[in-house]
Amino acid sequence: MNENDAVILIDRKGRRYLKILRRGHRIAIRGDIDGGDLIGLPEGSRIKLSSGEPFLVMRPTYADLVPLMPRRAQVIYPKDTGPLLIWGDVFPGATVIEGGVGAGALTIALLRAVGPHGRVISYELREDFAAIARRNVAAFFGAAPNWTLHVRDLYQGFDETGVDRMFLDLAEPSGALEHAARALRPGGVIVCYVPTAIQLKATVDALNRSPWFAETESFETLLRNWHVKGMSVRPVHRMVAHSGFIIVARRLAEGAKAPAPTPIENESDENVPDTIDDTDLARD
Repeated sequence: MNENDAVILIDRKGRRYLKILRRGHRIAIRGDIDGGDLIGLPEGSRIKLSSGEPFLVMRPTYADLVPLMPRRAQVIYPKDTGPLLIWGDVFPGATVIEGGVGAGALTIALLRAVGPHGRVISYELREDFAAIARRNVAAFFGAAPNWTLHVRDLYQGFDETGVDRMFLDLAEPSGALEHAARALRPGGVIVCYVPTAIQLKATVDALNRSPWFAETESFETLLRNWHVKGMSVRPVHRMVAHSGFIIVARRLAEGAKAPAPTPIENESDENVPDTIDDTDLARD
């Protein structure tokens, strides 16, 4: 482990403490130790603080990092970040707009996903949030020359056009859809993240009315850990249930108006195949 690395110290009860290794800077939990004493140790080492209490030292995974990240705004938790990236179809080399940067947690995930040849452009209204995001990206991701952060109101529009993917973590994504359509290329993916059912309905309704988007779907993810110790195998008592709704849609080509929604009274799931027929693939 090197100077300025982020590390987590894990105690005997599994509690995690996020720290930065710096020479001459003492790491204090229950007891303390000079950060310089950990520099050069292999990851996965066990150490003792001045109190004699042992800790395991690791570099944090993304799942470790996000709940412990310094912030003033709610972060998108790892259980949602994975589906956001997969359903948003973020790929190496992609150009991605992020609306609402918060503490920079999703920014780091996007920078990892697009790689050094991709671009992430973030829009954030509040300078205090932007400042925290800059510090977190620098501390926990590193240099990011392919990241641009605009501090301004995205409801006034985006500078970029032809982008591949867009993520909106806003109270009212519906108000940004026209600007999003101008920025996204045909076939591009827009992903909205909202916490409440009222926001979910407003966003999905706006996407369904929009002449620029189609193939809208929405869902949430739930995470239940399990306790496995000896013959005791059971779900843990606390579950990470609802945190937000994920809404995904595709940008239409110019002139390709979305079909009118089927009236609710005529909707039916009968005779709709759940899987792709192998014969269809063979014909293709």
